[in-house]
Amino acid sequence: MTKDAATADRRRTFHAYLDVAIVVLVLVGTNLIAHFTTAWASIATVPIAAVLLVALTRRRGLGWSELGLSPKQWKTGSLYALGAVGLVVTVVAIGALLPITRPFFMADRYATISAALVASMIVIPLQTVIPEELAFRGVLHGTLGRIYGARGVFAAGSLLFGLWHIASSLGLTAGNVGLSGFLGGGVFGQIVGIGLAVIATAGAGVVFTWLRRRSGSLIAPIALHWSLNGIGALAAALVWHASVS
Repeated sequence: MTKDAATADRRRTFHAYLDVAIVVLVLVGTNLIAHFTTAWASIATVPIAAVLLVALTRRRGLGWSELGLSPKQWKTGSLYALGAVGLVVTVVAIGALLPITRPFFMADRYATISAALVASMIVIPLQTVIPEELAFRGVLHGTLGRIYGARGVFAAGSLLFGLWHIASSLGLTAGNVGLSGFLGGGVFGQIVGIGLAVIATAGAGVVFTWLRRRSGSLIAPIALHWSLNGIGALAAALVWHASVS
């Protein structure tokens, strides 16, 4: 390798690490603003940050295929999406019907069917699922892949996705009948609940990343992510409705 080629290679490596650092810093700042400032910020911050990250990394040379947004992969992504949603519907239905797992669906925020419909069809996809998948399985996936390869993407991307959910899990046990009954409503229960949420979402991140790599498209992880949250919200409302009727 010539001196000029070695210099160019070092420059590309530096810029790749810089891209990852910028993406992580933007995600950290976004998470803090979304959860610890105003209500309006909590609504708009994550979607705006996701769009800005996509625009920024496109200008930095990340291709549409690296972001999981190439039209060439739409068909494959859609097929995996259908399979993922079908599996989640089956598992959620079984969980909602079994007496031993039914209390874990009783989250206060989905106590009415109208609230669950608005959440599952509007709030969850636009405020949570699509922005998070653009940021994590799109931008972060693409930038990490240039440095660390598949293992790094799975490990670092999934861990960061789990840590991303610390703030949103602060009141998790207090608002869920099953979790508060199982872990208790005190400080210890809250800490354990946050830890379990981080582990669960990091595990989900592994599955989302596998779908992203397997299908080459964000369609599949978006569909699975939405089905876990959106169908879960609808199931929670139905369980609440059945328990009071």
